[in-house]
Amino acid sequence: MRALVEDMDAAHPAEPIIVLSNNGQAGGIAWARDAGLATAVVDHRPFGRDRAAFEAAITEALLPHDLDLICLAGFMRVLTAGFVTPWRDRMLNIHPSLLPKYRGLHTHARALEAGDKEHGCTVHLVTPELDDGPILGQARVPVEEGDTPDALAARVLVQEHKLYPAVLRRFAAGERAPLML
Repeated sequence: MRALVEDMDAAHPAEPIIVLSNNGQAGGIAWARDAGLATAVVDHRPFGRDRAAFEAAITEALLPHDLDLICLAGFMRVLTAGFVTPWRDRMLNIHPSLLPKYRGLHTHARALEAGDKEHGCTVHLVTPELDDGPILGQARVPVEEGDTPDALAARVLVQEHKLYPAVLRRFAAGERAPLML
């Protein structure tokens, strides 16, 4: 999230409006507040298994801000079709794998266990299917001998901070062709 906001200079076709998290202790919330951005926290825990109620609370927090686009970054909750569908073609996510490989969690460990020679990250449009939307960009990193999931994750994160801002800038300007780094 911070890489996206910091990339939004005067020439950027988008502007940051609000940073929302389900975790009030998330570092991004404090950083966004300090940067003068609107923030909101919608803790998922009081909603238990009622995803629709949780998503309704998110929608209620976002509606006053008249958003055109949502960028998910580190939001580790699965969103239902009821939330995703109204944002069709207007919600982006970054995922730490070269989709369609390794949807879901533990992507770095899974790449290592599979003996992959390269790994990376993907920015994609969000659809109701988990980590399944059209790919807007990918960045690749080599898997090095002796890699651990943490070491691989650190190298992928460097690429995430380059790829996502570049894809967002292009997407907000109307470019939909995938960017491959």
